[in-house]
Amino acid sequence: MRTQGIVGAVLMALGGMCPLVRVPIMGNWNYFDLDQRLAIAFYVLVAIGLLGVFLGKASFIKFTGWAGLVLVGITLAGVYFKAHDSFGFLHFKKVVNFAAGMVKYKWGWYVIVAGAFLMITVRKPKVVVLTPEQPAGGMVA
Repeated sequence: MRTQGIVGAVLMALGGMCPLVRVPIMGNWNYFDLDQRLAIAFYVLVAIGLLGVFLGKASFIKFTGWAGLVLVGITLAGVYFKAHDSFGFLHFKKVVNFAAGMVKYKWGWYVIVAGAFLMITVRKPKVVVLTPEQPAGGMVA
């Protein structure tokens, strides 16, 4: 549980620093370039996941994995709608779709989703209690 949670949290943290969106003139953007508030919320989730790892709480780790996926979905939707809204001053729908299509998603999303998947699949290890066998007569020598 501990190793899987740490690897998942590190992958999520590294994925937030990887290129997430390619804007034609401005270059590659990571989470902080997209929106600073979303990036802070994302890294707070990663920190909660690491806290859950060190406290041994599988529920914290799973929560941060699911919350990270929800935050990624919100961010992807925000990027899509912002790209289409930014070119709203153009009057031709084909030109708006062409201009918004120039904003490309990059590979950093896959790294974040892989880390979130690792955090979601964390299980608490089963504890096996061994009891000594007693003789058939019930008396212990």
